[in-house]
Amino acid sequence: MRVHVVSDVHGNAEALARAGEGADALIVLGDLIDFVDYHEHDKGILGTLFGPEKVAAFARLRREGTRAEAVAYSRSLWATLDDPAAAVEEAIRAQYTELFAAMKAPTYAIPGNVDSPHLWPEFAGHGVTLVDGEVVEIGGLRFGFTGGVVLPEGVPTARPGRVWRPYLRPPEEFDASVAKLTGIDVLCTHVPPAFPELTYDVVARKHELGSAALAGLIITERPRWSLFGHVHQPLSARLRVGGTECRNVGHFKVTQRPYVLRW
Repeated sequence: MRVHVVSDVHGNAEALARAGEGADALIVLGDLIDFVDYHEHDKGILGTLFGPEKVAAFARLRREGTRAEAVAYSRSLWATLDDPAAAVEEAIRAQYTELFAAMKAPTYAIPGNVDSPHLWPEFAGHGVTLVDGEVVEIGGLRFGFTGGVVLPEGVPTARPGRVWRPYLRPPEEFDASVAKLTGIDVLCTHVPPAFPELTYDVVARKHELGSAALAGLIITERPRWSLFGHVHQPLSARLRVGGTECRNVGHFKVTQRPYVLRW
């Protein structure tokens, strides 16, 4: 059996269309949307709505300015639109139309934090199975799936006037989804388990969000593999925890290569 696994697609539909070639199944671990493209400023939702020059200015503030400056600049951009929420949803729908059509092999998919999962049923056609919070048998192995990212402590679930809300799940909701994944051979998530080597991004120079519930599940359930993405430039792409091989499958938008699972 050969399964290809990708995460952090961020709008790269062309590479996604090739990701399932030669595989019995394709697993997509989320972050389909390209919201802010820091490499090609004319792309992504911000590039589509505001153009490359304004995205370049925003990217520069994210790199060199303060968070307050970046937030203020982004708000000034949204204020130029009559209905920013509608404009964002239209851009998301355009990306999803292309991205879901690119999933050629039998596909099992969960959303990442840069996704709008409430729209997924509308776009998931024949051969694409949405498996967030479920256990599915593939080739004789039990795969457990949980999407999204844990909502950071102190961050409100909703903010007045927010244009778009990422898929951030309250800890009790995320942990309850993880608790259902029993008797599994392969753990498939967007976010990594909360082991420091796996959550630290060497370019951003900070720990990204991980899940203590996932780390606990790995210790108690001891699946063969734990597969995830989210951290684009991890300190370590793999870690052995007991009998479990924990593996960051890579920043697919850039690598354009799926992680290959064989058994």
